Order: sequence, then structure tokens, then C-alpha cells
Amino acid sequence: MWKWLHPYAKAQTSYELAGKLIPWFTIVCCISFAVGLVWGLAFAPADYQQGDSFRIIYIHVPAAILSMGAYTSMAVAAFIGLVWQIRLSDMAVAAMAPVGAVFTFIALFTGAAWGKPMWGAWWVWDARLTSELILLFLYLGVIALYNAFSDKVLAGRAAGILTLVGVINIPIIHYSVEWWNTLHQGASITKFDKPSIALSMLWPLLIMLLAFATFFGALMLMRFRNEILQRESHRPWVKALVMGGK
Repeated sequence: MWKWLHPYAKAQTSYELAGKLIPWFTIVCCISFAVGLVWGLAFAPADYQQGDSFRIIYIHVPAAILSMGAYTSMAVAAFIGLVWQIRLSDMAVAAMAPVGAVFTFIALFTGAAWGKPMWGAWWVWDARLTSELILLFLYLGVIALYNAFSDKVLAGRAAGILTLVGVINIPIIHYSVEWWNTLHQGASITKFDKPSIALSMLWPLLIMLLAFATFFGALMLMRFRNEILQRESHRPWVKALVMGGK
């Protein structure tokens, strides 16, 4: 009944929709990356305390936000897959996990590069840094678990359960700077009532956030389509698509 009400639960329909969306995500991604990077690196004023070293914020912050956003999206997909037994949800989890892991690594790497001149050390066992590192391990765990089973139905369920268990780490990352005394600075762009960052610095940061979000969307949809083709390779429409491609 659920599938009848939602035609995009069909693999072929979702495959075609993803193909239509990818070019739009790609175009917005390229434009926003170009505008955001040029604006942020060349035209945004230097920070009065950190100087030009603060400009790493235009990579670090979007990557960190998307690392949490991607995992939250995975948790939603995993919940749908476990409750309604929608195979496409399991495929979506598998498609998002590697992209989210890369974003998490970028956030950790750029954070370390930023922390060295600010804190005098590449790494400290700060609450936010540690919880973000745990997030990377969760991503790697989901990827490993999904690829550990030849039965992809069982693999999807196992990966979905781990994803839902690990989602508790997301609010810990977000509120860690408020719950504990940490070296990491507090929120900068989520305080819209009184932002702690100048508008001349905020706008390119928001544009870079859009760039990372659309980049995630494009990569996820590409991987999602590949996952569908692999899982549905026995279907006549996939065979016809492959033969047509030849």
C-alpha cells in the first residue's frame, strides 16, 4: 500500500528522477563554489584576531555541517527502510555514507590545520573534536557493515540499525560547546537573531554551505543510481538500459 501511494519507491522511477536532478545540483554547485571561494578568499575582510588564517572557515564549517547533515539524512533513510521495508532507503544509506565520511575527514583535517596556529596543537581531545572523530568511525562502520554481507537485504538492515544507534552522536557534536568547557568556538551562523560573524564574512560562508550541500546532493544521487543498477541488475529495464548504452 505504501509503495502504491509513493511511486518513487520504485527503483526505475527513482533512477530516472535522480538522473534529472543531477545536472541541476551540479550547475548550482559549480556556480556557488566559484562565487563563494572567490568572495571568501579574495574579498571578505581579514579577521581582526586571526588575520587571513580564518579563511579556512569557508571549507571547514560547510564540511562540518554537511558531515552532520549527511548522517542525519542517513538516519531518516535508515528509519524508513527498517519500518516500511523500502529497499531504496537502504540503497540511499549506502550511497550517502562514503560521501559523508569524506566530508567528516575534511572537517577534521581543516580543523586541525586551523587549530595549529590558534591552539598551538594539531589535535586536542576537545569534546567537539572527539565527537566528530567518533562520527567518522560511525561512517566507516556503516560502510564496512554494508559491504560485509553478500545478502544486501541483510546488509541494509544491519547498516540501518548501526546508523540509528549512532545518530545520538549528532546532538552531542552540535551542543558539545555548550555542555562542556571546550576550546572550540561556539555557533557562528546558526545564531540568526544575533550572528557572531560579520555579514561581509557570513554571506560567502552561506554560499559555500550551498555549494557543499549541492555537491553532496550530486555525488549522492550518482552513487544512488549506481547502487540501483547493481542491486536491480536482473530487472528487464536495467538490462535494456545496459544494452542501449552499448
